[in-house]
Amino acid sequence: MTADADQGPHVRQLLGAYVLDALTAEENRVVAGHLRVCDRCAADYVEVAGAVSLLALLGEEDLLE
Repeated sequence: MTADADQGPHVRQLLGAYVLDALTAEENRVVAGHLRVCDRCAADYVEVAGAVSLLALLGEEDLLE
């Protein structure tokens, strides 16, 4: 996590794992809480979530190209 004096630690490094539900319960709680108060990380979350949902549309043949 990174930190700004006015907003505390940011969670951008954890967003991929958060979207994939790969965090511990405590990490999940921290990320969810931070996203409620940090517009910057919330915007990054939207981008990561969108990218992850697009990955589900790829087939095996797409990955071999």
